[in-house]
Parts: sequence; structure tokens; C-alpha cells
Amino acid sequence: MSEADQGAARVRELSHFIDGRRAAGTSGQFADVYDPALGRISARVPVASTTEVAAAVAAAKAAFPAWSETAPLTRARLMFKFKELLDAHSDELAELITLDHGKLFSDAKGEVVRGIEIVEFACGIPTLLKTEFTDQISGGIDNWNLRQPLGVAAGVTPFNFPMVVPCWMFVMAAACGNTFILKPSERTPSASIRLAELFIEAGFPKGVFNVVHGSKPVVDALIDNPDVVAMSVVASTPVAEYIYGEFSKRGKRVQALGSAKNHLVVMPDADLDQAVDALINSSYGSAGERCMATSVAVAVGRIGDELVERLVPRVHALRIGGGMEPDLDMGPLISAAHRTKVLGYIDAGVKAGAKLVVDGRGHAVAGRDGFFLGGSLFDDVKPDMSIYREEIFGPVLSVVRVPDLASAIALVNAHELGNCVSLFTSDGNAARSFSRQIHIGMVGINIPSPVPPAWHSFGGWKRSLFGDHHAYGEEAVRFYTHYKSVMQRWPASTSKGAEFTMTQPK
Repeated sequence: MSEADQGAARVRELSHFIDGRRAAGTSGQFADVYDPALGRISARVPVASTTEVAAAVAAAKAAFPAWSETAPLTRARLMFKFKELLDAHSDELAELITLDHGKLFSDAKGEVVRGIEIVEFACGIPTLLKTEFTDQISGGIDNWNLRQPLGVAAGVTPFNFPMVVPCWMFVMAAACGNTFILKPSERTPSASIRLAELFIEAGFPKGVFNVVHGSKPVVDALIDNPDVVAMSVVASTPVAEYIYGEFSKRGKRVQALGSAKNHLVVMPDADLDQAVDALINSSYGSAGERCMATSVAVAVGRIGDELVERLVPRVHALRIGGGMEPDLDMGPLISAAHRTKVLGYIDAGVKAGAKLVVDGRGHAVAGRDGFFLGGSLFDDVKPDMSIYREEIFGPVLSVVRVPDLASAIALVNAHELGNCVSLFTSDGNAARSFSRQIHIGMVGINIPSPVPPAWHSFGGWKRSLFGDHHAYGEEAVRFYTHYKSVMQRWPASTSKGAEFTMTQPK
């Protein structure tokens, strides 16, 4: 068999997952899934028709009445079983993530762990759904509140975290008693299908979790379906804003997380070794394809020259290769088109006058035709340059120099995106002032990429988040439930005659 035939034989045929089982596509349309490390097609994923989207919604709608009435403790026990299965299949899931996305296997294993943490949090749903009760607010009247599930919810997830972001959504939605349709990125679909299979194996009823593939037409079909009452989105800001606008104008509940342009501010009194380590890890890990990646280093005062001097050899020394290889720092980008886009930003930075002190454009990996790009480092970047204003989503770090902390805060606050920010300093007062004055949703002090744990919540400010709720944690419980207040009085305690004033304590 020729090498070309062997490659063709390795192409996997993927499927949707509807009403508890795999569903082969009926539209006749398919999208190619690439192995980014090899630069060749590794799978074909069906693109859902509007009929298939409707079938997934119908399955979720049919499952909702019984599932919404299932005791939270029963849901929790199923989540415990699901967690056990995820633990048992963690390497398999990580391999699927690496195969589709190209991130290092060690990084993919870390993603699986963070996804499992969401499930562990959801195992506490009986406590999370507990509400408040007030006895005797007035004569014979008690008051309490309920949190009840919404109905059929949907989620749209990005290519860069094919397990953890879906878990933010379907795990918390199902724990709260909703049913769910996931539309994962068509570039990294494999993990979602396997999650759905393990979900059924754990004992969840069919129809509670469904997966359909495709791009904008599938999203639009979910938006237009009257039975889909809530939607969670993680995407670029233009996509997040579009979905938020279209869905919310129909009077439905939506949370949409958008783009990021994350800063790491380095003060003159910072531990520079720690700051450089943090910048290398958070800027170039996963080839910069993280919404929490640091893309701007803000050098305060005299620290700028030494910071750049220390960064240059570290960026040059990045070990780059295929995701399943050991002892690497960075894998490939997701696609040839995305690599071209990142190259365009580097070219634009040079043209705008920024100083390209490390140029990753010519990097190649021996024996591989994957979508590789070396790390790049810019100095003397100005706020009006596109490499500063726009999310690059690649291994490109820009250094901006400012005179003092107040200028750093003003710089960060002026950006339209407000996802995350970090400050490296030894000054507790500076850290306190920074954390209070900064207009950003997630803040790290001497911590890069401050991703909250499962029992807190994730989300930015400004044009990094559309909607009122952050993702996962207790915010997810609020998003995926309706709040209801109930007041009760029984006939024996009711006074005779009409009452024309508001109820008062007696």
C-alpha cells in the first residue's frame, strides 16, 4: 500500500450523537478534520442539516420532562459515575484532543483534568440547588425560593479546548435538570463525540446530551428553533456578539464569551525570573491558542530592557514539534489558514514600526509538514498597532513600555477587551490598588493566566463577555435555572375579609 493509501486508510469517519446514539450524517456534506502536526486530513465530520438539528432538539425536548423532575441526588450519582469513566479514559480523551488540535499531549492531559474538575463540582448539585426558606414572614405565611431548570439549552464551543469548554456547558446544564445540544468546533470534534458516549455509559437518559456538527448554518438553526431556550457560546468577539444579539432579541437567555487581549504587567520590583517564566508559559503554551494566553507584556519603568534581554533567548530556545512527542514546549497551530493569519499579523507589526526581536516566521520542524510557527517577540509596540489592538491567537508576544503603574492600569483599562490580566510585583499595596482599579474580569497577582477553579466562575468584562453570567461555578447554576419565589398560607391561618394593604409582619 502506498503512503497516500495508508494516509487515506487512517481517515476516521465521525458522526453526530443524537438521542443516545451515534448518528451518521444525512446531509451529504462533510468537513475535513486535520492532524495539525502532520498537515493532513485525519477525519471527516458530517455537517448537520436543519432536519438533523431539529431531530437533536426534539430528542432533548422529549427527554426534558422526566430529566427535569429527576432528583438532584440522582443526577449527582450519575455525575459521579461519569467522573469515574472520564478518569478511566483520560489518556484516550487527551489523545483525541492532541490529534485534532495539535496541542502537546501533556497539555491535553491538563485540559482533561480541568474538565473533570467541572464534573466534580457538578456532583455537589444537591447542595448547589439548595435555596432559602423564611418561616412566618407574616401571620401564617412562609416564603421560600426555588431554582428550576430552563428546558432545552445549546452550546457553541471553540476549537482550542475541545473538552473543557463543552464541560463548562453541558455538565452544568444537565446537573441543573436541563437537556442539551452541543455544537463543537468542526475542527476539533472527536472529543465531544466520545464524551457523549461516556455520558450514556454512565447511565444518563438518552436525549439529555446531544452533539451536532457544522458551522454558521447549524448555529443559526439552533438560534431559530423555538424549543431552544438558552445558549452558551465561547467564540471570537464578532461571533459571540452576533449570537448574543440574534438569540437575545428573541427573548431567550444567552451568555457569550468573546475574544481576549491579555496583559501581564511587570513592575520594577518583580521577581524577574518568575515573570519571564510566566511570560514564556502563558504566551507560547499551546502555540498561543488560548483565550487566557498572555499576548502583551507591559514593562513598567526601568525593567523594560532587562525583561526583553531575558525573553529573547527563551523564545529562541522553545522546543517545537508534534503533540505526541515528549519534552516539547509547543505544538503546531490549528490550520494552514490560521498560520497564514498569524503570519499576516507579524508582517503588519513590522510594517507598523514595532521591533521584531525574535522572528518565528521561518521555523520548520524536520520531517513534518504540519502547521508550525516559531515563537515571535516584538518590542516597542504602540497601542495603535493592530498587533496590540487585535487578538492574534498565536505564538506572538508584544512588549509595551510605560513609565509607572498608573500608566499601566490606564493602558489595560483603555482596551476594548477585558478578559484577564496579571501583575508581577513584590509590593502588596501596588497589588491591592491594581486589583481594585483594573477593569478586567479575571486578575492574577504573580500568577499568569489566572483561570478560576471549577467552584469559582470564568469570564471577562467589556467586549470579552456578552450577557449577565460568567461560565461554570455558581454562576452557571444561576444561568441554567429560573429563580422562583413562593409564598404560602393555609386557610386556617387566613383572616376573614379582604386585605387592602401589603402583607406586614405580625
